[in-house]
This record gives sequence, C-alpha cells and structure tokens, in this order.
Amino acid sequence: MQMPPAIRTYFTARAPQDGDILAAAFASDAVVHDEGRDHHGPRQIRDWWLAAKAKYRHHAEPIDMIQADGRTFVRATVTGDFPGSPAMLRFAFALSDDRITALEIGA
Repeated sequence: MQMPPAIRTYFTARAPQDGDILAAAFASDAVVHDEGRDHHGPRQIRDWWLAAKAKYRHHAEPIDMIQADGRTFVRATVTGDFPGSPAMLRFAFALSDDRITALEIGA
C-alpha cells in the first residue's frame, strides 16, 4: 500500500521522540477530530497525540487504504490499553500540498 508521506508519518511516528515529526506532517490550519473533540494546528495536534499515546499506549497498524471524495481513508487495527482493544478504526485524512489538513478518527 503506497501511502502519501504525511499519512505514512502519522502511522510510523513513535511517542514521545517523534512528536515534532508528527506535527510537521500537519498543515498550519489542520484539524483533528477524535473522541468528540477537535484539535487545531500542529501544536495542539502534537499535544493531543502525545497525551493519547501516554494514556492508551496504542499502536495503529494500517490494513487498507482507499481514496474517495477528496479524502484518503485508512482502516487500521489499533491495539493498546483501552477497553475493546484491539479495535478496527477508520482514519479519514484530507491532504493539501503534502500535509494533512484534516483527520477524523472513528469506528
């Protein structure tokens, strides 16, 4: 599966050492929607990602990827310290100029 570089970075970054690398994959006006909350801009996204990694110690393993409606959808098996692990989640990415502009994470 040939993922765009920014999406590949999202799935391969490791916490906490890769927080800045992950943040750099997002556009300055990017928004991440996860667990009913929005996180705006690379700094907030980095902080959200580091906090989630610390809390859940999770890892997402991509299974497949499709492109539709101007977005890239990745299904991944997510394992970690949370009820229902492992879980199958869908990551919906919007990209512009090789950066992630939006990400919605859901079941």
